[in-house]
Amino acid sequence: MGKSILLVAFLLIAISVHPTGVRAADDKKNPAPVPALKPKPVQEDTTNYDVWTPDPETGRQLAYCKSKGACNKKVLTCPERKPKKRKGCFINCGSKCEATCKCRQLIHPPYIPALSFCFIRSCVPRIQSHHVATPSQFTHTHTHTALTEAAGGQKVAAMAGNDWINSYLEAILDVGPGLDDAKSSLLLRERGRFSPTRYFVDNVIGFDETDLHRSWVKAQATRSPQERNTRLENMCWRIWNLARQKKQLESEEAQRMTKRRLERERGRREAVADMSEDLSEGEKGDIVSDVSAHGDNHKGRLPRISSIDAMEAWANQQKGKKLYLVLISLHGLIRGENMELGRDSDTGGQVKYVVELARALASMPGVYRVDLLTRQVASPEVDWSYGEPTEMLAPHNSDSLTDEIGESSGAYIIRIPFGPKDKYIPKELLWPHIPEFVDGALSHIIQMSKVLGEQVGGGRPVWPVAIHGHYADAGDSAALLSGALNVPMLFTGHSLGRDKLEQLLRQGRLSKDEINDTYKILRRIEAEELTVDASEVVITSTRQEIEEQWRLYNGFDPVLERKLRARIRRNVSCYGRFMPRMVVIPPGMEFNHIIPHDGDMDGETDGTEDRQASPDPPIWAEIMRFFTNPRKPMILALARPDPKKNLTTLVKAFGECRPLRELANLTLIMGNRDNIDEMSSTSASMLLSIIKMIDKYDLYGQVAYPKHHKQSEVPDIYRLAAKTKGVFINPAFIEPFGLTLIEAAAHGLPMVATKNGGPVDIHRVLDNGLLIDPHDYQSVADALLKLVADKQLWSKCRSNGLRNIHLFSWTEHCKTYLSRIASCKPRHPGWLKSNDSDDDENSEPESPGDSLRDMQDISLNLKFSMDGVESEDRKSKLENAVMSYSKGNVVKGAQRTVSGEKADQQAKFPALRRRDHVYVFAIDADNIKNLFENVKRIFEAVENEKNEGSTGFILATSLQMAEIHSFMVSNGLNPSDFDAFICNSGADLYYTSSHSEDNPFVFDLYYHSHIEYRWGGEGLRKTLVRWASSIIDKKAQNKNEEHVVTEDEAVSTNYCYAFNVQNPALVPPAKELRKMMRIQALRCHVIYCQNGRKINVIPVLASRSQALRYLYLRWGMDLSKVVVFIGESGDTDYEGFLGGVHKTLILKGVSNHISNQLHANRIYPLSDVWPTDSPNVIQTPEQFSVANIRESLVKLAVLKK
Repeated sequence: MGKSILLVAFLLIAISVHPTGVRAADDKKNPAPVPALKPKPVQEDTTNYDVWTPDPETGRQLAYCKSKGACNKKVLTCPERKPKKRKGCFINCGSKCEATCKCRQLIHPPYIPALSFCFIRSCVPRIQSHHVATPSQFTHTHTHTALTEAAGGQKVAAMAGNDWINSYLEAILDVGPGLDDAKSSLLLRERGRFSPTRYFVDNVIGFDETDLHRSWVKAQATRSPQERNTRLENMCWRIWNLARQKKQLESEEAQRMTKRRLERERGRREAVADMSEDLSEGEKGDIVSDVSAHGDNHKGRLPRISSIDAMEAWANQQKGKKLYLVLISLHGLIRGENMELGRDSDTGGQVKYVVELARALASMPGVYRVDLLTRQVASPEVDWSYGEPTEMLAPHNSDSLTDEIGESSGAYIIRIPFGPKDKYIPKELLWPHIPEFVDGALSHIIQMSKVLGEQVGGGRPVWPVAIHGHYADAGDSAALLSGALNVPMLFTGHSLGRDKLEQLLRQGRLSKDEINDTYKILRRIEAEELTVDASEVVITSTRQEIEEQWRLYNGFDPVLERKLRARIRRNVSCYGRFMPRMVVIPPGMEFNHIIPHDGDMDGETDGTEDRQASPDPPIWAEIMRFFTNPRKPMILALARPDPKKNLTTLVKAFGECRPLRELANLTLIMGNRDNIDEMSSTSASMLLSIIKMIDKYDLYGQVAYPKHHKQSEVPDIYRLAAKTKGVFINPAFIEPFGLTLIEAAAHGLPMVATKNGGPVDIHRVLDNGLLIDPHDYQSVADALLKLVADKQLWSKCRSNGLRNIHLFSWTEHCKTYLSRIASCKPRHPGWLKSNDSDDDENSEPESPGDSLRDMQDISLNLKFSMDGVESEDRKSKLENAVMSYSKGNVVKGAQRTVSGEKADQQAKFPALRRRDHVYVFAIDADNIKNLFENVKRIFEAVENEKNEGSTGFILATSLQMAEIHSFMVSNGLNPSDFDAFICNSGADLYYTSSHSEDNPFVFDLYYHSHIEYRWGGEGLRKTLVRWASSIIDKKAQNKNEEHVVTEDEAVSTNYCYAFNVQNPALVPPAKELRKMMRIQALRCHVIYCQNGRKINVIPVLASRSQALRYLYLRWGMDLSKVVVFIGESGDTDYEGFLGGVHKTLILKGVSNHISNQLHANRIYPLSDVWPTDSPNVIQTPEQFSVANIRESLVKLAVLKK
């Protein structure tokens, strides 16, 4: 113990004489001693590696090199030979690229004597993984080195004063006796079973390293040797714990990235092999699919509208078009005026962007109407305006070139009610209610299409030319709506889930499960993957978003996208592979109302003599009351109090830089607040931290942080900053775009912005400021001081911004936007493409019952009978009929047969419209017998309504039509009891005709044209067959039984590839197969069904729940009158029936054993999408009876008591 204390004392003496350790730099009485040994410089590449877990077979240590040279991405293995005394495994990732057993001198600060010991892990084979010496062990061998290192912590640029200690961090991690060393600790209480120090570090401190330097100063200043000893060892434990977590996280991240890269490369190789040819050098284009419309490379971009004549010429080309556009943005509070930006984390820049986009698009030539769909919030905690169903967005510029004025023209906010009726909930809790929004939005779009058809469509519905989703929740909704309506989809991410997940995992504060519990991040990522599957165009703000964020997704690969694009240009088949078009279109801005301020605080603004001076806006007085000298240049930051906005670093930079404080004031516009205690915990904590820093640096009279401001006052705030010749700053750690930078530039403000994200592209175009490292407060201070002090530089940046700002106008944005939509292949419901001459003659619009037009639509389908025919003949007849139609060989007698039976058909098909209620059987059972046993029980419960004809029935199943018909015939069931059959998990749709004695079925081939979007066809089938052949049972007794998955050619159809599974336990989960298909750019919907014994692969936007929306679109079946019967679990598409405007009745005890088989390896928990508080979803008792079913229908208000 005494020896240890002496070592500690030696350490304190060594540090106390060095000015950079703990004393002021200007302490001339104790100058820094000249070091006896000069440390040798170490090349950065030499030690640029990650330590992986040891090889499980040999126990040897592995290191993954991250250097830039020839050793890049190589894995080095430590030698097997046993090292001698004080030697270890030395990794060199530089030019030597080797792992050897030798000794290296530790790099050290100049004020600590050199210590010659090996600080890399031993080469001795060991079973323990990731051996790290504990501080207690390390203290006895190299005490003063470890404790000196304790002051440093991790290499975090924002941690001032810790840079001098970073070089010793590896010593704590990698040196010392084994973990089982029995040497005693410095602390006597550590010798017992309970370890207060370890508990303090592991359970109290966690992964927060922000106050390490302050703790170190307090520890070294303690007079009592015993207390100082205790504090120093606590610091040692603390650093050791933080660094251990850092090493572990880096290793896990490297392994994740390696696994992802290998999967991507394997999928790319297989895709290229299938396509059987690569690109030549001359065909290699950009890494990503599009060049920014505002980047340096102007080649190939659309010509900029630079004059009124050019604008009028472009507008003339758009005349005659009557476009209907739908935008979707679900979360936050959205209204046209007085937006409450910064009210919460959901009401931010995205809200302003979508409102301004809708308003600008509606002003463009050729655009008739724009609908912005969002959530209706009728809650007492928010303003009443958010509960209004419709709000018209008045254009900012009444002199707009558009002349598309009509009864329903313009831009509108349409609020769809979904979710809790009287609550405003965060976006993380909206996921269970997405299907309800989709149904409500679908109803609105259908009604509006009919209205627009009457006004400008000549009586035919005017369908949306595109549906544009904003953020993951709206993207998921847009994908479902796009599939239901068969119209093109666009998507803008704004921020992406995978990128956020990677950042949160790197921080190490939360596990993956904890992150998902808080942010529902896995549901969000799957929604974003679906948007990649479904989108025609993905709009981004910057190239960085494509290169660093979208490439993290399974569904997008820039290299494979380039190959596919080259093949499309050459008119060569892509074998069923599709990739969305990534387009960089920076957000726009309305500049007409902005007049840059040319004056200053000492003089009047430049202008005409007859212009009268207007009074100062009220917000100016609200801000200037904070300042002692309001005439100093204003440094302006406009952001909500969120940790990622990095406002604390800005305040620190301002407080630490005395020249900057003397030259300028700081204004922080951090949203609106009434009481800090009423703010969210994160926002309140951040605001309190800022206020404490203002007090710490005594910045009173120099920093303004007003409590309130209106959205309409934001331009006045910019004008005030410009009038004082100030600077606008965005110090966020990562900024997806940075719309405030464009707004500030339009008002004549130079900018200082983060170098991470969108500001890089903005700076490249505007050249009106400086980029900074947001982690380095000194970089922030230097940039601000440079712009404030150098008036010539300030004027140059201001003039550059004003000269180039037109490149970010809404006119430019919308022109590029509409040109991208025009490049998409037009799509709309398939039956509207018919040019049958009888169509117009026999049409009876708005008929309350069936119409002859519907009958003519049906007459184009094929009718066939499957009764009295052997199974093989029946199957052959079905397949031949479908194949004949798909090739255009429509049987001539088919039209005459069905048209001649028009009177009989009229009594049947309109039934879907006229039914009071429609019951859908979506019960997933192991076999068809169990399915129909439950169907019979439900029939018995509603027998009276069934006999009256007021209730219709639909069967939705994973089975094939031939299987269903065969079973119904053999068991005496009547197919005519059902109005429709949704078969093959939603890939096929059938109706029954009135000929019950022959059991005929009508096959809806228009449904196939509705769902065929991005269907991979034969290319997809070959890939699936290859995957199936790779699933081998190594324990099989013979080769005939070793194939676990086999193609079921007898059941497969053109839009459903079916596979049989012999042993579900050996098959990878559905998410893995879906991931593999996405990596190869094959878009499909993979469904594991029949308790894992069957796999159906269907078009990406097809499903049983989507088929119900098709019936609503095609036949007007009211979804609110639909009741869906499901079991406790089911196929992997089971969740599609849990939400929506329809009623759902869960039969307890039915299919409850399926959960363990199919849902154990879900992408996200089922609870994330289960609307537990919805009145439309109820459950029967466990052992339910017919009476219980009827009671449940009464509770759903479907039946009367």
